[in-house]
This record gives sequence, C-alpha cells and structure tokens, in this order.
Amino acid sequence: MTDVPDLSSDEEHFEEDEWQEMETSGASVTCLYCANVSVSIEDAVKHCESAHKFNLNTLKAKFNMDCYSYIKLINYIKTHKPTADAVMNSAEALWEDEKYLKPVENDDWLMFDFESLADAPSSPQSYHANVENGLVTLTQSHFLELQRTIQVLTQQLNESKTHLQMAKEDIGKMQASMKTIVDVGSTNSNGESAMIVDCVSKVPLEDDEGYFNTYAHFGIHYDMLSDKVRTESYRDAILNNKETLKDKVVLDLGCGTGILSMFSATAGAKKVYALDQSEVVYHAMDIIRENNLHETIKVVKGRLENTKLDEKVDIIVSEWMGYFLLFEGMLDSVIYARDNCLKPGGLLLPNRCNISLVANGDVDTHIKLIDFWSDVYGYKMNCMKSEVVREASVDVVGSKNTLSEPCVVKDIDINTCNTDVMDFTSTFKLPITKDGSLTSLVGYFDIFFDLPSKVSFSTGPHTTATHWKQTVFYFRDCKEVKNGDVIEGTIICNRQKTDVRALSVQIDIFGKTHKYILS
Repeated sequence: MTDVPDLSSDEEHFEEDEWQEMETSGASVTCLYCANVSVSIEDAVKHCESAHKFNLNTLKAKFNMDCYSYIKLINYIKTHKPTADAVMNSAEALWEDEKYLKPVENDDWLMFDFESLADAPSSPQSYHANVENGLVTLTQSHFLELQRTIQVLTQQLNESKTHLQMAKEDIGKMQASMKTIVDVGSTNSNGESAMIVDCVSKVPLEDDEGYFNTYAHFGIHYDMLSDKVRTESYRDAILNNKETLKDKVVLDLGCGTGILSMFSATAGAKKVYALDQSEVVYHAMDIIRENNLHETIKVVKGRLENTKLDEKVDIIVSEWMGYFLLFEGMLDSVIYARDNCLKPGGLLLPNRCNISLVANGDVDTHIKLIDFWSDVYGYKMNCMKSEVVREASVDVVGSKNTLSEPCVVKDIDINTCNTDVMDFTSTFKLPITKDGSLTSLVGYFDIFFDLPSKVSFSTGPHTTATHWKQTVFYFRDCKEVKNGDVIEGTIICNRQKTDVRALSVQIDIFGKTHKYILS
C-alpha cells in the first residue's frame, strides 16, 4: 500500500505569514523621545505619534523609505538624539549614511516590521455632519472622502475575490495532482501493490535519465576537474596510499572522464571498473586508451543498480557529493555498491563526512536579492520575497561576512549509514563572534579519507572555494546579533516525496519556521 505523500514536510505548504518573519521580543519598549515605557513596539509607535507628532507613515511616504532606511533612522536618532520636530520637518533624510546600518544598541525598535506599515492611510480627518428632520447634510469634502473610501474598499474586495478564485483553482490542481500520484503509485502495471520510491535504486532507469543527462556536457566536467581542492584531494588520497591500493580491485562509481580510475591504476590497482550511466563514459574510454591504461581499467556504461560486475571489489572510490552534501542522492548508489559489490572488510573512499552550519551577515547581497522586490521600477513586489528565500541559494559566501563559529549538524559514517541518511533532525548552537545583521545561515560539508596517509578537505567559507560553493538559507528579514550571543535552533532535512534526489530543509530559529527546497 502506498502512503499518501505528506505535504506538511514539502514545499506545497508554504504560507507567507508563517515563515521568514522575525518576532519582536516581549520586553518593554522605551519611547525614542521621553521616558515613557510601552508594553510593545506597536504601542510605542502609537505613543510617539500622539505625544510627539513623530509619524513613521509620514516619513515613509516623504522619503520613500524601506526597512533599511528605517534601521538607519532609528540608529540616527539613538546616536544624535534630534527632536521629533527636527526629524519630521527635515527637508532631506539625514540618516542615509551607511554607517547608520550598524546598530547603536540591541533595541526592539530595530525589530519593528517597518514593511507592515504598507503605506497605511493616515488617520482619518474628523468631519461633522448636520442632522435635521431626519436628513443628514455632509460637507463636500466629507462626501468626497466617503466616496474615496468606498472606492478603496471596493477595489480591495475585488482583489480579495480574485485571490480567492486563484486559490480555489490552485487547490483544484493540487487535488488532481495528488489523485494522479495516488492512483499511479498505488499499483503497478500488473495491478499489484507498488513499492514506495524512497531511494535511487527504486527509481526506474527511464525516469532517472534526466539526472545522468546533466553529466553529458563538457562544462560540468571542466568545473569538477579544474576544482583543485576536490581533484587534488582525491589524487593525494589515492597516490599517497599506494600500498593500500596495490593489487586491489577497485570500483570507480560515477567515473565521469575516468580521472579517479586513472589515479587508482597509477597507484597500482590490479583492476579498475570505471562505471557511469552518462554518455561521457564513451569519452572516458578514449581518454583511458589515450593514456595506455585500458588493460587495467574496464569501462562499464550503466547505472550500478541495473548492472552486474564480473566480481566483487576491494575498494570503492566515488566523488558522489552534491550541494549541501546530500543533494542529488548519489550517496544512495554508494550505499548500494557497498552492500552489493564490496568484499567484506573492503574500503570506501572517502569513508566519512559531515555537514555544518554557520551564521552569515551579508547585508549587501540580502539587499540585492531580497529587498530588490520592494521597489521594481516603482512597483511593489513584496510577495516575491517569500518565493525568493524559499529556494536555497548556491553561492560563494567567503569568510568576511561570517558572524559565528560553525556547528556540525550531521556526521555520516559511509561504512554504516543507510539510505535514510538524507532524513535527519539536529539542534544547533552558533556562538556569535562579531556584531552584525544576520541575513542567512550557510551550509557546507567536510570530507575525510581515513587512510595511513590521511587526507581531508572542506567546502566551508573559511577555505578555498570549490565548485560546490556553499548553500545559503536566506531569511526574509535580518536579525541584529552581537558578539557573545548564542543563536540556537533546529534543522530538519528530508528527501522530497516527489523527487528522491531533491531535498526539503526546515530551519526553526527565533521562534519562526523557515522552509527551503533544493531541487
């Protein structure tokens, strides 16, 4: 019997109001201009309007302010302590200098959701109506204001109806898709109960060709081979441990151009099986013959799960890692090879790895990628922000913007792990090492070859960049942090229900849930 896919852990259940919004703290909030203390930031804003004529809506419209301008404004006021009149009557935004992005103090004023003002209408003007003999007489200005209000409300009602209709259509499409998945997945062509697809070995080869086709292009192999951290680490692990490989039978799983097979043959392996399902394997045959290693290396085209080797092997070498280590699910094939093709006591290269998170504070990139949608040629597209952050980014972060010590969230022993390794939950603590605006968490991995001559490498922002770069989980809103803080949270990683090679990642932090996809 096939389980109905659990959409609660997949990308279909993203609600904009539920994720990517930072919560303000429950502490009391002191007025910007007097000693008055409010129970919430919203009450403090109202107090400033009524007591000091300090109106954020007016300033927002006057200077076309965004959330970063608001942060600068608060820090400007905290630094120079101008009067409310001086700020409200200023002919220019005196706080636009970038230095005011650096917080003066950790203040709830900086946590206010400035975007929520959303150009809210100013307080309605007070009007008086004359009532005589049951008839109400309005002034012309009052009548015009009522007309404008009716027009606005009518427009909002029509927009709501449109959104509701779109939502109904989306739900209908989702229901139809789910019915198809259940109907097709519940039985096979013989009417028998079908197997749940929860790892690569259970995916029909014809449905998996798209993955292998991505490796049929020259560019991706150029990127991998020119990645010196990656390629030289494998070279050193193999050639600096020749005694380990001497006279051994080796399987190069996902051989690509055959570089690891040639390293293994050069190290003294007796026999090397270079296996790949991609069309690039035909070029590997020519490359291996060109280097006179064809008597040692046997090239096999095929997906391992659908291929039978002539014998079991002593060593499996494979460069299987994807973005955030587990994306693409090729570790499934390594596990299958370990369980079906490796002799007892055989060796896996690499044999161990881990995944880490580190806090990142790249405000410039956050503005470029996310705040961009606040004003697109004069139009607001804030609804796009949630879609942008929903997709985890792959980019070179660099160490200059990291704000914390890293934290390992997953250790993997490839000798013993199972195919459910892509599903894990881990808590993390990130000790903050410098003040800044937390814009994202960054994921990376480390690889280990535990051999007589040990070799390891990292894909973190503190080391030379690799073709894997880093995986960036952006937040919709920034969070101010200070040196000495410790950021705690939970990361939940799952294989996507509808794509065994893709990942869904959930990060719970600052009292909010943030969901991402890698697909």
